[in-house]
Amino acid sequence: MRVIMHIDVNNAFLSWTAVDLLRRGERVDIRTIEAVIGGDESMRHGIVLAKSPIAKKRGVKTAETLREAKRKCQNLKVYPPDYRLYSKMSKAMFQIISKYTPDIEIISIDECFIDYTKVFNLHGDPLFFAYRLKDEIYQTLGFTVNIGIANNKLCAKMASDFEKPNKVHTLWKEEVEEKLYPLPIGELYGVGKKTSQKLVDLNIHTVKDLACSDETFLKKYFKNQALPLIWKARGIDDSEVIATTEESKGISHSTTFSYNLIKEEAIFKNLQALVENVCLSLRRSNRYAYVVGVTIRDKNFKTYSHQKKMYNATSNSEDIFKVAKELFLELWNEEPVRLLGVSLTGLTSTGRRQLSLFEEEEKVEKISELDKVVDKLKEQYGSDIIKKASLVDNNIFKKYD
Repeated sequence: MRVIMHIDVNNAFLSWTAVDLLRRGERVDIRTIEAVIGGDESMRHGIVLAKSPIAKKRGVKTAETLREAKRKCQNLKVYPPDYRLYSKMSKAMFQIISKYTPDIEIISIDECFIDYTKVFNLHGDPLFFAYRLKDEIYQTLGFTVNIGIANNKLCAKMASDFEKPNKVHTLWKEEVEEKLYPLPIGELYGVGKKTSQKLVDLNIHTVKDLACSDETFLKKYFKNQALPLIWKARGIDDSEVIATTEESKGISHSTTFSYNLIKEEAIFKNLQALVENVCLSLRRSNRYAYVVGVTIRDKNFKTYSHQKKMYNATSNSEDIFKVAKELFLELWNEEPVRLLGVSLTGLTSTGRRQLSLFEEEEKVEKISELDKVVDKLKEQYGSDIIKKASLVDNNIFKKYD
């Protein structure tokens, strides 16, 4: 039986700041007062990044301006984000987890998946282990986590989002109808506000309603996303836990936009530019990638990441963009996009021809040679000398000269 766990820090930025302040002599735990983590009010970053439970009860929302938050909480305390601290806390947590299994997929600074299947016999009952791990993280580092346990990543993620904080929940396949089906459709992972509203307009109000929907009917409204939506509602997910290791950290590139992207066309242009950048770096190092990853951060600072392992390693931009686009569509909940990232991991010095993706070996060779010619032109004259037509006027492309 496959056993997957999702480990998620409760209110990470505020919790990590609170722990650090207490260790430095602060008498008040900011998790118990009206407090937020926020940036410079004179800039775009002057918004709420994280809020305490009390501030949340007063109506403070993530991503609203600090001015708006202060109107709701007259005694609001604002603390600046400390990303070096957050990185340190994150690494400390992942080090604790790595003592028990090497199969850790880090999907953001404050959450990860682990494949417990291979260490089941070593560490025993998964529920007992999860409670032990949760308690060890709290006793060692001073902050709490939620842990979801299931037979796949989707259900593990859903389980960890059940009642918080400092909880362990299960969502086994035999529990899907009992625990998942009654939820409002908007609570299903990967279903955003726009998709949720479309479903409600179609009289699909709960996860069960979607799970029992007719694929042909939904295709009229969601096209090729109809079946994946139904699978999600049924708790079906066969994606692997792809371990993040020092050797396979790979190459990544991300960008935070000056304004949130809403239209698919603009998002795909930026996604393709990011793919071109990471592929150029990959080819310069004479390596190939097995794993493509995509990260999205929405306007509410919620971060979503997904990876896919390819059958063959490749450095070809078109192949990698195709996978990246599929991953984005699986992840995107139609919320405005604030940040977009692409990563290539599972690197190797040996590439294999993508005959599964192309009809002819000769075509593979031509595309590979074209990539080399384009790379040489960019190295000699700068990245702006030649681009795909769809990338013209896209200023994510940075010069490498």
